[in-house]
Formats: sequence, structure tokens, C-alpha cells
Amino acid sequence: MSRKSQGIKAERDLYHMLWERGFAVVRVAGSGCMVEPSCDLLAGNGTIRVAIECKTTRDKKKYIEKKQMEDFKLFSQKFGLNPVVAIKFVRNGWWFIHPEQLEDTGKNFAISLEEIRKIGKSLEGFAGSSPEMPEQKI
Repeated sequence: MSRKSQGIKAERDLYHMLWERGFAVVRVAGSGCMVEPSCDLLAGNGTIRVAIECKTTRDKKKYIEKKQMEDFKLFSQKFGLNPVVAIKFVRNGWWFIHPEQLEDTGKNFAISLEEIRKIGKSLEGFAGSSPEMPEQKI
């Protein structure tokens, strides 16, 4: 399976997981192919409304291009949604974090599995009984 196919599958899996937990979710097909800023998923549950950028990795650290994060934050701001990065660490589940919580490595932003476990939210923490992520200013 190609990396693109793996990413699409991960987005669809998260889409279904959020629906099962009471969210309305829309997948933005082709989000990585457009020139204009976008996101992967739009989700809300009546209390919170978020734009989600999905990532997946088999590694213990995920790197994300700065331009992609800046575009994602711009899209979220224009849409009036709280930006959330959802990272699936294979065999360690989905984790949720605000873009501002990512480490600036100079060329990229990054987050390790160890760090996201400390400062992020698991799927249940994000979409469970108290789903709100703390408010962050863009």
C-alpha cells in the first residue's frame, strides 16, 4: 500500500471513529492536492468544532513541514475552527495536539510519541466524555 493510500485509510478510519463517538464529520477529499490551504477532516459535536489535519507514522517521532502547518492554521482561522493535528502512531493509537504545541526544529515541526503522551490527548481524551481541547489562539 502506498503512503498516500495509507494516509487516506487513516483519515477514513478516524472519520468513522469520531462518528461512533457522537461527532458529525466531513472528509475533505483531495486536501493535500489543492493549492489553497485546507484540512483533512471537519468535525463537531455541538460543543466543539475543529479542523483536523491527520498524520500517521510508524516512527517514534513525526515531522511535519512548516508550510503545511502554516497553511492549515490559516485555513482554520478563516473557517473559524479550532485547528487540531491528529497523529496516528502505528500500534500506539491516535493522539491529538494543537499546532502550537509542536516542536519547532528549524525546518519542520515535530512531536515524539513520548511527548504527545504527556501534552496531547488520546482518542478517548479528545472524543470521550470530555472532548474539549483547551482553547489555543492561532
